[in-house]
Amino acid sequence: MAIKYVPEPFRIKVVEPIKILTREEREERIAKANYNLFNLKSEDVYIDLLTDSGTNAMSSEQWAGVMRGDEAYAGATSYQKLVEAGKDIFGYGYIQPVHQGRAAEKVLFPTFLTEGKYAISNMFFDTTRAHVILSGARPIDCVVEVAKDPSIRAPFKGNMDVEKMEEIIKEKGVENVGLIVVTITNNSAGGQPVSMQNIREVSQVAKKYGIPMCIDAARYAENAYFIKRDEKGYENVSIKDIVREMFSYADMFTMSAKKDTIVNMGGMIGIKDGNSPLILKVKANCISYEGFTTYGGLSGRDLEALAIGLYEGIDENYLRYRIGQMEYLAALLDDAGIAYQSPVGGHGVFVDAAAMFPHIPYNEFPGQVLAVELYKEAGIRTCDIGSYMLGNDPDTNEQLKADFEFTRLAIPRRVYTQAHLDIMAEALIEIKKRAHTIKRGYKITWEPPILRHFQASLAPIEE
Repeated sequence: MAIKYVPEPFRIKVVEPIKILTREEREERIAKANYNLFNLKSEDVYIDLLTDSGTNAMSSEQWAGVMRGDEAYAGATSYQKLVEAGKDIFGYGYIQPVHQGRAAEKVLFPTFLTEGKYAISNMFFDTTRAHVILSGARPIDCVVEVAKDPSIRAPFKGNMDVEKMEEIIKEKGVENVGLIVVTITNNSAGGQPVSMQNIREVSQVAKKYGIPMCIDAARYAENAYFIKRDEKGYENVSIKDIVREMFSYADMFTMSAKKDTIVNMGGMIGIKDGNSPLILKVKANCISYEGFTTYGGLSGRDLEALAIGLYEGIDENYLRYRIGQMEYLAALLDDAGIAYQSPVGGHGVFVDAAAMFPHIPYNEFPGQVLAVELYKEAGIRTCDIGSYMLGNDPDTNEQLKADFEFTRLAIPRRVYTQAHLDIMAEALIEIKKRAHTIKRGYKITWEPPILRHFQASLAPIEE
């Protein structure tokens, strides 16, 4: 393994004990949870990689900010700090806090998407896809073809296929495309980055046809780091300036701040034009769904921690360590011959479950199979990013086949150490040794109509 672990650019000040169950106990717990890892109690999990959303460790400065938080209902100083930070980093005229990313989508998307409309993205993640459907519109994924082969190591596999996107616009009719969404980094494609050139080209097409362009900005800082590292001409540009340029090409953004701003709760909507009539619509929806505009469903302490986290998340030393964790784990998997979406992305390692279990079909959910086995093997909680998560066609109710069958190891920020990463790799190696003995996958015994993977019940398919 040629990759050296990048040491943490911080000291550990507070620790949280975690419990380790026996294998027998874990097998009992996952069966009781109907083989849905969302149903597990956190106390029954050793290493929790279910998501990197809101599971981060806040800094001493953020915790100090929690104590300074202004809990005024309207016009809190903590809100002003957040707005100032947002305007400084993104260069946008209006910043609206909300309680998390899906709230941002709920507030913003219905202003552009209605029955009969389409939204095009490099790739929608689960909740974003759901909010498009809930608005009455239909989502269309348009990621570059190279992303669909996890074995190919290519830069910027999260890019939009711009040529295909333009073809779709013409096919569906300009008047029927309500929104173009660029997800940075591209979560569903394996946390893969999107190049500045690609963002620029998407923007040009959007402007050509007069279609609003939105950035799904959950992992904007990680994306900026990849641009600085891998895109020619940006080697000597600061992360902050790269962020500014990325967002300059869009009209608006939605953000789950529970990722790259390193907090446990929060989200934002940004609108570039501070005089846009869209702002009044956003304010009205925010007041209806989230609360008054100057708190947007967040406490003053949340707003304060978020304002601080915006700057901590774009620190280059932190980002080098953050991406370095993924590269270290990926290198361990390379040595073991375990396939994943390569090169490794920004917030996790997306293990290719279809390659691990080639004999298990998509409708038996190989990504979920590997997720369950990881829990049984080492108490590691992960999730499926594949056909199980994708769900059923909203019009025919038939199971959709995903482009990938991944098991996502989403690494929380500033939480786990090198030793924990070693355990993740060791568990995957042990599962690979016995993968051929796992003959069948899972069937769904109950599911809700939308976002089923959060609540569904599953059962092993018997021979």
